[in-house]
Amino acid sequence: MAGNIIDELVNTLYETIDDATAVPLSNKCIIEREKALDILEEIRANLPNELKMASEIVEKRNDFITAGKREYDSKVKQAEEMAKQKVNDNEIVVEARKRAAEIIANAESRAKELMRAAAEYCDDAMKRTEVSIEQTREQIKETRSQFVTRMNELSK
Repeated sequence: MAGNIIDELVNTLYETIDDATAVPLSNKCIIEREKALDILEEIRANLPNELKMASEIVEKRNDFITAGKREYDSKVKQAEEMAKQKVNDNEIVVEARKRAAEIIANAESRAKELMRAAAEYCDDAMKRTEVSIEQTREQIKETRSQFVTRMNELSK
């Protein structure tokens, strides 16, 4: 890999400078100019590849991060939609239960009203029947009495 080449070249340059002969009474050293320039030239030649690879890595990293953010945003949006749906479903359920309770209360009230009306109707029908039976009984009694009276008159 090119990264290893540059590392090796930098290490070689470092060793060349480190092994260089020191100039007496100064902080300077003597190195082989051609050798140092050759090493720097090789570094320069390999550096664009390194930069290109680093740039590609950064670009891929940015693409990966962008894709991750997009997926994150999508998941958050889905979660929000699901939460809204659940809230709406919950509101619908609450409203449906409320409406069901109202319907049941109305049905129970109507059933009680119908039972009361049916009881009144039955009581009235039984009273009329009782009155009718009583009238018929009285008529039968009177008719029997008349019959017995006629029979007695005839038998005399």
